[in-house]
Amino acid sequence: MKDCSSKLIFEKSKEGRIGFSLPEADCPNIDIKSVINPALLREDDLELPEVSEPEIIRHFTNLSSKNHHIDKGFYPLGSCTMKYNPKINDVIAGFDDLKNIHPLQNPSTAQGCLEVMYNLEKMLNTITGMDSTTVQPSAGSQGEFAGILVMSKYHEQKGNNKKTIIIPESAHGTNPASVVLGGYQPVKVGTNSRGRVDIDDLMEKVNEDTAGMMLTQPNTLGLFEDEIEEISRIIHKVDGLMYMDGANLNALLGIARPFDMGFDITHINLHKTFSTPHGGGGPGAGPICVVEKLSEFLPVPRIIKNKETYELCYDRANSIGQLHSFYGNFLVLVRAYCYILSLGKEGLKRMSKIAILNANYLKKKLEDVYDIPYSEGSMHEFVISAISQKNRGVKALDIAKALLDYDYHSPTIYFPINVQEAIMIEPTESETLDTLDEFADSMIEIDKNIDDNPDMILNAPSSTPVGRLNETKANRELDINYYNKANQEK
Repeated sequence: MKDCSSKLIFEKSKEGRIGFSLPEADCPNIDIKSVINPALLREDDLELPEVSEPEIIRHFTNLSSKNHHIDKGFYPLGSCTMKYNPKINDVIAGFDDLKNIHPLQNPSTAQGCLEVMYNLEKMLNTITGMDSTTVQPSAGSQGEFAGILVMSKYHEQKGNNKKTIIIPESAHGTNPASVVLGGYQPVKVGTNSRGRVDIDDLMEKVNEDTAGMMLTQPNTLGLFEDEIEEISRIIHKVDGLMYMDGANLNALLGIARPFDMGFDITHINLHKTFSTPHGGGGPGAGPICVVEKLSEFLPVPRIIKNKETYELCYDRANSIGQLHSFYGNFLVLVRAYCYILSLGKEGLKRMSKIAILNANYLKKKLEDVYDIPYSEGSMHEFVISAISQKNRGVKALDIAKALLDYDYHSPTIYFPINVQEAIMIEPTESETLDTLDEFADSMIEIDKNIDDNPDMILNAPSSTPVGRLNETKANRELDINYYNKANQEK
C-alpha cells in the first residue's frame, strides 16, 4: 500500500481545486505594466499546486511531524542550532499589541515597543560591560559585518591605513567572509598545543597594518582563551581593535564580561542564548555592543530617550548608516527581553554554570571511548575526535547519521577544521541528567557496533522518512523545480 503522506504537494494537485477565496478588490484596477517594467513581468502563470484547504493543512502538518525538532528530542549541539526555550516567552511575543505592531507607524504610537528595545540595549550593556548597544542587526552574521564596518569607520576617522584583520585558526567560519566584505584581508593565526591562540605566532603576524582581531570567546573548541588580556594588549599596541564573536554567550553570563577582557566590539546571537527559536536561518537578531569611543559609529536609527518619550534618531554624522529598512526582528527582541527579566542576574549566572557543568559531565562520560584532542576543562561545549573510529572503518559522518536512529539530531561534524573527524557537542543548560546519560550510552553503543555490527552504522539512518542522502550531489546539482523533473519524465 502506497503511503499517500509521502506524496509531494505537486503530486496531490488537481486542476480546479482551490484552498482560498479572495474578496472582491475595493480599489480600482490598475494595469500592472503601468507601474512595473514589462520586461520584469512573467509571461506565464506560476505553476503552483492546486489543492483544497484540508489537503494543504494535512500535508504540511504531516511534514512537520516528520521533522526533528527540540520538542521531540535532544539536539547534541544545543544553542548553536536549537536549544529548548521557555514557551512562556513565545506566548508573550504572541500578544496582539506586540505582534501587530507595524514598522511604518508613527513612533509616538509605538512607545512601549521602543521602550522594550531601549531597555534591552541597556541590559546587554550590563551583561557585556560595554557602553553602547544597538539591537538593529537582524542576524548574527549581519551583526558581525556591522562590527567590521564600525572598526573600519574608526580607522577611517583616525586616518589609519589599516589593511588586515587577525583571525584565529579556531574562529567561526563566517569571520573571514565578514573581513573580506569589510574591505580587509584576513590573516590566520595558529593554535597552540592547548587549543588556544598561539601568542608567538600572533606577535609575528601583528604589525602597523593590523586593524584588529576577531576572536571567538570561548573558542570553537569550547575552550576559554585564558591569555585574552595579553592578546588584547598586543592588538591595542598597534591601535587595533578587539572584536569578540559573541555568537554564544551561554558560558559567560554573570561570570565574565567582554569589556573586562579588553574587547572593543562584540556581537550577540540572541537565538543562541536568549530564548529565540532558531530554524531555517531566522528570524534572528544580532545586536552589537561597543565601547564609548565607537558609539558614534553605530548604525542608525538609534533609539534614544527624551525625558519620558522614546525616539528613533537618524542624526548621526559618523554612523555606518542603516543596515536594513526597519528595526530588527522585534518579536525576537521581545523574547530576549522576557528571558532576561524572568531569570535575572543570578538566574542567568546559574544558567551558564549549568551549561558548563553539563558539557564537562558529558565529555567525561565519553573520554574513554572517543579521543578528546584538548583535555583541559571545557566551557559550554567540547569537541571530540572520531579518528580512532575512522581507523576501524567508521567516520564522523557515519556516527552523526547513526544518531538519527537513536532519535537524536546529528551534531556539527568536521568543525573546527583543526580537529580530525571532529564532532562538536553542546548539551546546554536545559537537559536533564537522564538525557545526558542516555545520549552518552547511545554514543558508546554506536562505537561498540563498529566492531559488532558495522553495517548498522554505515547504512544509517534506517528509521527516518528518508535514508542517507547524497549531500554532495544535492549541493552541486541542486534542482528544486518539480516541473523540471516532471517534464523530463514525460
